Amino acid sequence: MDTNRITYRSVVTLVAAYLGLFVGLVDANAVNLALPAIRADLGGGISGAQWTIDAYNVAFAAVLLTSGSLGDRFGRRTALRMGLMTFVAASLACALSPSLPVLLVARAVQGVGAGLMLPQGLAIAAHAFPDAVERARATAAWAIAAATSTAMGPVLGGMLTDTLGWRYIFWVNAPVGILAVLMTHRYLSESRDPDSDGIDVPGQTFAVLGLATVTLVLVDGQGMSAALISTVAVIAAVAVGLFVWTQRRAENPMLPLGLLRSRKLAAALFATFAMTFGTYGMLMVNSFAFQQQRGESALATAAAFLPMALTYLALIPLANIVAQRTGPKLPMITGLWLMAAGMLVYAVAGPHADIGLIEVGFVLTGAGLASNTGPAVGLAMSAMPLARAGLASGVVNLARLVGITVGVAALGTVMAIDGAGTALVAGGVVQLAAAVVVLRWVATKSDSSDNTEVCHA
Repeated sequence: MDTNRITYRSVVTLVAAYLGLFVGLVDANAVNLALPAIRADLGGGISGAQWTIDAYNVAFAAVLLTSGSLGDRFGRRTALRMGLMTFVAASLACALSPSLPVLLVARAVQGVGAGLMLPQGLAIAAHAFPDAVERARATAAWAIAAATSTAMGPVLGGMLTDTLGWRYIFWVNAPVGILAVLMTHRYLSESRDPDSDGIDVPGQTFAVLGLATVTLVLVDGQGMSAALISTVAVIAAVAVGLFVWTQRRAENPMLPLGLLRSRKLAAALFATFAMTFGTYGMLMVNSFAFQQQRGESALATAAAFLPMALTYLALIPLANIVAQRTGPKLPMITGLWLMAAGMLVYAVAGPHADIGLIEVGFVLTGAGLASNTGPAVGLAMSAMPLARAGLASGVVNLARLVGITVGVAALGTVMAIDGAGTALVAGGVVQLAAAVVVLRWVATKSDSSDNTEVCHA
């Protein structure tokens, strides 16, 4: 295929592959803006709001690596379509939920559907574009799809919450999801890895238990008795320990721990974790701060967030050009510093500050996201062979989901204890820690002959 020409077929292939990512991220970002309305309608307090996000993310993260392996073994298009149909059905259940417990169960099923579909898009694109330059462009398109959904999600969530009600955030998933299913049937070819391994059931079990109990401690630990929190913490530690043990001993582990010996992969995953830890924790904290402390509507809150998302979307091409010329290290470090600066600006200014000063913090955060997202994804994908693209995509997205889950749980709890400012300072510190890891573990372009780790615009 001519690498200098964008064809209709290539565009449609990418749209079909990435629609699952798009609808999943639009939903996740839209729900953040609806949390105060859901809390007012169904109850549950701050903890209920955190679980509205984290029920989705725990389930999402728990099936992510198995999903990548399932796609590698049984077909990525098949797994993508199954995930889409599950996601649509669960979205309808969310829209009809009569109580918070029912909503949380439906959100968890939504997470399972998203976990099935999301890793497949990037892997499908990697196989559809075997040329290194085209594959890098497809990876950059992944980042642009994520940016577009990030920009649209809060606006859609605020608009629907203020007009039709929060339930319509879930209703709108149905037509988009059905379109995605039809497009995958028409435009995507099946791909798989014939040498893919079986499913690691013990690893999957301990992964679910470990992530769920860690999240439970972070979200609800403040209200637990000392005996209960100690018990849950011990269960979490044992589950995590058993997960590591099974992964070391299993013939076909769901997460080959030897992968983490690659410093560039480990750095990319930590940078991805830190990025989503800060972004989604910040979105939840600021959603409550704007609507409950500043007295803004959901739509006005979405409008205030929009410069962050638009900056992210606008700067991604420039960030990828810089990464192409310099390697991923410089843009990743710059992005993490900018995100930390954005959070600290908002934390110092406070929720009642002049909106112009608050927007400076949002713009800095958006610029940081743009600078880090594409290079981090490209760096991680380049650390594994093309035949394991499904697993590579799953590992990248696992880091994203664990970052979202822990960020929402941790920063939401810090906000409940000591306010939004302290929560955002904590988020900024995590960005700076990730920047130090990237500084030490990622080679500059001149030090490495592997240029495939850079995303091209």
